[in-house]
Amino acid sequence: MRSEQGEKREHLSVRDICDELGVARSTFYDWRAARKAPPCIKLPNGDLRVRRADFERWLQSLEQPA
Repeated sequence: MRSEQGEKREHLSVRDICDELGVARSTFYDWRAARKAPPCIKLPNGDLRVRRADFERWLQSLEQPA
C-alpha cells in the first residue's frame, strides 16, 4: 500500500496484506495458524503488523520456477 506521500509503508496491517493479495482475513489467519504466513509483530493492543521487507521476502519464497 502507498501512503499519501507516494511512499511504501514500512509496516502492513492484516487488512493491507489481504487487500494486496485478494484473500479473506480468515485465510490469512488460517495461514498464520499453519505457520505459512509472513512473520508478524503483535502490538500491545493485539493488532498484527508485518514488515514490508518480510512480506516481500515471504512472497518471493512462494515463487515457483516456470
